[in-house]
Amino acid sequence: MGLAMVLPLANPVTTVAVMLALSKGMSEQERKRQSRLCAFYVFLIMTVAYYTGQQVMGIFGISLSGLRIAGGMIVAFIGFRMLFPDDRHDDAPDVEQRVDQRSGKAKRDIAFIPLAMPSTAGPGTIALLISTAAMMKDEQPYTPWVMQLAPVLVFFLSALVVLICLRSASTIMRWLGQSGVEAFSRLMGFLLVCMGVQFVINGVLDIIQDYPLVN
Repeated sequence: MGLAMVLPLANPVTTVAVMLALSKGMSEQERKRQSRLCAFYVFLIMTVAYYTGQQVMGIFGISLSGLRIAGGMIVAFIGFRMLFPDDRHDDAPDVEQRVDQRSGKAKRDIAFIPLAMPSTAGPGTIALLISTAAMMKDEQPYTPWVMQLAPVLVFFLSALVVLICLRSASTIMRWLGQSGVEAFSRLMGFLLVCMGVQFVINGVLDIIQDYPLVN
């Protein structure tokens, strides 16, 4: 039940699309490393959000609406970068490209931002986990040991699903080809801009509901 609640918001399919768009130029080994790191970060973010989310947000004075607006701005920024990519790396000398390949290091690390956050464990997922943790704490529908272990198992399975989906991104990339990935990248960039704007709208609406105007 917990997995069915988390996965629709986490939406690994969207994460695969972002992976396809942002992993151009990466080697197969580097894509696998980014996939493993993303799955680990997703598990870590979900666990921290569930067990300490309320305390952390309270310490820093962060509201759920602020979390949604910040996440939306990040998503929109990433979308703009995908819509209008910087092609200067195409002019780099062949020697520099060979050095990058030998070093085995990606020019950018995409595992945490944007793959893990906000693409997978984004504002919606974090808000759900924090509210669920508060509800479970008040109601206590199961025995204490189940309440402590079940969420960890759900987060582990969610991260495993994300890992499996991301590992299939390389196969999809080979099937699409370079031109297909370029077109897909721009399409996903547009969709991410729309998603980011919607996150911001939802956050603003939350603020309006929490602080209604007094006539």
